[in-house]
Amino acid sequence: MRKQQRISPVKIVLFAAAIVALIYAASTLARQVKGIGGSASRMTSLDKTVLGVYLDMLRSNDINRPLSNDPTPQTFIVSPGETVSEIGRQLQSEGLIKDGDLFRMYVRVNGLDSSINAGQFTLRPNMNIPEIAQTLQRAFAVETTVTIPEGKRLEEVAELLHEKVNINADEFIRLARRANYSYPFLKDLPDGASLEGYLFPDTYRLPQNPTAQDVLLKMLDNYGVKAAPVIEKARATTNLTPRQILTLASIVEREAVVPSERPTIASVYLNRLKIGMALQADPTTQYALGYQPDQKSWWKKGLTLSDLKYADPAGYNTYVNPELPPGPIASPGLSSIEAVINPAQTDYLYFVASCNGDGTHQFSKTFAEHQTKLCQ
Repeated sequence: MRKQQRISPVKIVLFAAAIVALIYAASTLARQVKGIGGSASRMTSLDKTVLGVYLDMLRSNDINRPLSNDPTPQTFIVSPGETVSEIGRQLQSEGLIKDGDLFRMYVRVNGLDSSINAGQFTLRPNMNIPEIAQTLQRAFAVETTVTIPEGKRLEEVAELLHEKVNINADEFIRLARRANYSYPFLKDLPDGASLEGYLFPDTYRLPQNPTAQDVLLKMLDNYGVKAAPVIEKARATTNLTPRQILTLASIVEREAVVPSERPTIASVYLNRLKIGMALQADPTTQYALGYQPDQKSWWKKGLTLSDLKYADPAGYNTYVNPELPPGPIASPGLSSIEAVINPAQTDYLYFVASCNGDGTHQFSKTFAEHQTKLCQ
């Protein structure tokens, strides 16, 4: 049997001393790193070396690991004159990073502090420190404001953006006709679905000469913040899917002229759905017919009996297809979405535009009553 070798007391003492020395060195290094101040241009070579070693050897995982997997976009504002230290503390307080000092050190050792400018940015908690630092390099010195009205179909949105901010309308339409973007509210869309309905109508601040994708993603981000949570919350109180809510809201948006009538119009369509009655919504026929060159409009005025019988192969014409169309026909605003979620409690099955031309409607419970309210 081999005789067990004893470790001498001297070796034990030397090993313990080495451990203490390493701990002391790491502590000293951390204190030195914390004390490094000023901009990258005022850092000495020794500062940069010490800081680089500290970040590479001890903090690399913390730098590259996002705070969470949450993809929710957050608006982050850098005010004029803010220091990198102040920005780091603000990022930490808003739940975007774990360690504001680590952000400050990363930015300074990489010489990025001087290129962070004042501006408004979109950040997410699932971004790591390098991704956040890179995003903060892209401040928009000059911005423009564009308003996307409610009730526009995606082609109209593209035309408006081309007119207002000179984006490539064809590229925008191409990107919007595929819904393979990594947003939770798009994950259950059927194959071949477009982003119709998800291009949230709102006022947007955009850089000069934005790309089609820049604007598209900004609109989807906005939908995710403002519309998606409202629709998701309604799962507990309605038997409609989120996409069905959005689809019906888009029809209500196109029908309603007077905002106060939205809940009542929504109630008519919901009542029809309950009894299996065809929706027969004119806007769905207009959507199915598409662009009208003679009227220079995407929404045909003066629908004919032949129009109402149009057998739209995609199933949008609800005079032919008795159910909800396969998807939204335009981008509804929050008021129309909320009208579908919280409709008026009525027995109405019919409505028609009032004859006085003020945009209001006459509502009826029976077809016979409805006939008496048609304009002569």
